[in-house]
Amino acid sequence: METKWLEDFVSLAETRSFSRSAQVRHVTQPAFSRRIQSLEAWAGTDLVDRSSYPTRLTPAGQTLYEQALDILQALQSTRTMLRSHTAAAQDVIEFAVPHTLAFTFFPAWLSGLREACGPVKTRLIALNVHDAVLRMVEGSCDLLIAYHHASQPIQLDTDRYEMLPLGRETLAPYVKPNADGEPLFRLPGSASQPLPYLAYAPGAYMGRVVELLLKQSGAATWLDRVYETDMAEGLKAMALEGHGVAFLPSSAVRKELRGHKLVPAGGGLEMALDIRIYRERPVGSKSKRAVDRFWDDLARQLAG
Repeated sequence: METKWLEDFVSLAETRSFSRSAQVRHVTQPAFSRRIQSLEAWAGTDLVDRSSYPTRLTPAGQTLYEQALDILQALQSTRTMLRSHTAAAQDVIEFAVPHTLAFTFFPAWLSGLREACGPVKTRLIALNVHDAVLRMVEGSCDLLIAYHHASQPIQLDTDRYEMLPLGRETLAPYVKPNADGEPLFRLPGSASQPLPYLAYAPGAYMGRVVELLLKQSGAATWLDRVYETDMAEGLKAMALEGHGVAFLPSSAVRKELRGHKLVPAGGGLEMALDIRIYRERPVGSKSKRAVDRFWDDLARQLAG
């Protein structure tokens, strides 16, 4: 049994909606339903009355809900105590960052903060967007850095979490150039010859953004999905080898564009993405001094 199943179940008990809880837990509804079913298989009984709407717990489900709240609170308290045993950990700021931002944005951004914030001891946890957000929700990191678009917002309660804007970058299609420096594949392609498309895996945050970009373009684009992965760096590597068109954030391709190893694929397709940093609002003694100092210094720099 996984603790995330209990967290899913608590969310379902409180929202009384599979679709709403799937959004809150940053997972697709089919995946969320499978996790609830896995919990029921572990419990050996039905926990949710699926014949009613809004969703209602069975008597067994109500019992588990009450126990789950105590279990999750005890686990959280235990983790806090264990982490406090290491004095050095109080000086280390733990960042949860999606892979693309971890490889491209984070190193340069941190270097630029030295003058305002001084030396900072950091621990970087590189994850997909869904798992990075879960790290923040579960209290397993101090700060979360993530992309934001109005159509694909990060679902964090503003009463519990605060945010600072770090910047913005553009998502656009890129390909390897041919011997003449022209795009090896040029958008929009055609119905008879669709372009090889290097895609993000279904459910990936960037994949949803690209789908929205293509949908909002208003122009027909012919693409043939020949490869997919969760990571922008994986798509870039395939594009560099000439395997197709990849939609990539600008921070991921700066060096490749300067070196003419990648070029825009045309088509006028691009979308601006905000980069934001989040933290849980400090509450009394739970607040980590190093994080508080860093956040205050960062807020002052951004305001100035």
